[in-house]
Amino acid sequence: MSEAATRYREAVVRRALEGPGTATAVARRAAFDNQGVDERARALVAKVARAAWTVTDADVAATRSAGVSEDEIFELAVCAALGQATRQLGDALAALDAAAPHDAVPANNPPASGEGGPR
Repeated sequence: MSEAATRYREAVVRRALEGPGTATAVARRAAFDNQGVDERARALVAKVARAAWTVTDADVAATRSAGVSEDEIFELAVCAALGQATRQLGDALAALDAAAPHDAVPANNPPASGEGGPR
């Protein structure tokens, strides 16, 4: 992953967790971690983190009926999605690192002429 992509991704996560918002920073962090989420939003956050494609209007309505505002629902859903994506990316990169030979040359840094590679 490029350094620029990493910086942008980290900036988005930092902004979602620490920037101004309607939901508290503690609530946003809980949604990001999918742990310790307020009971009123727990089902929605868990669903966003584990099976986002199954979230329905009814899920959002139930959370709203429990007393969570539209803005909070949006912020918590974004944080839950970012948290899950961050965990999946970390797991994928760790798996690639574990599977790669320690002397492998990164794809974006091919060997110089005459230093191995196909002939």
